[in-house]
Amino acid sequence: MKTAFAAASLAALLTAPLTVADAFAEPAEYEFDKSHTTIRASWNHLGYSEQSIHFTDYDGVLLLDFEEPENSTVDVTFSLADGFWVGANQDRFVNHLNSGDLFNTAEYPEARFVATAFDTEDGETGTMTGDLTLLGQTHPVTLNVELNKRESKPEQMGGAMTAGFSARGTIERSQWGLGYAIPAVSDEIDLVIETELLLVEDDEDSAE
Repeated sequence: MKTAFAAASLAALLTAPLTVADAFAEPAEYEFDKSHTTIRASWNHLGYSEQSIHFTDYDGVLLLDFEEPENSTVDVTFSLADGFWVGANQDRFVNHLNSGDLFNTAEYPEARFVATAFDTEDGETGTMTGDLTLLGQTHPVTLNVELNKRESKPEQMGGAMTAGFSARGTIERSQWGLGYAIPAVSDEIDLVIETELLLVEDDEDSAE
């Protein structure tokens, strides 16, 4: 479910229009703009409604090559014990999420997503496949990814080069041993990631 993933993670796969400078570019380091990143997992609850949780405690390595996406690296780790947001007055539910019925965070406090393949034909849409490790089990996850925009933000927002992505995917939680309350609560989990990734400038770049 973390998939996260990561959020972000997705960014790596998409190529963008090339400039002369891009032609010789190597993978560049990006970081999550966490104030503009949402990682959400949703499910059907007893047929009554669609419910969701947000994952809020995550970080990782994002080395993105927009010319040759296969050279990119996306490796995101989620800290789960204090990493859920489900809305106000939900302490009981959060405790259940952390319990042995579900994420069992006392024994498995982290989840990890590592991208293994990127595929795009038009440089704006594509897929990212990766390995999601959760509850000590690892299985592949594929996300459909769209590059929304890649350019510098306005100066009043810091002017950083930013890549914005949307990602969607569906997993079956039972694959990772998250079988609690199936089928009353759906096995299928819809993953939605909206993220803005900021280019990390090295000291030499920022000094110029």
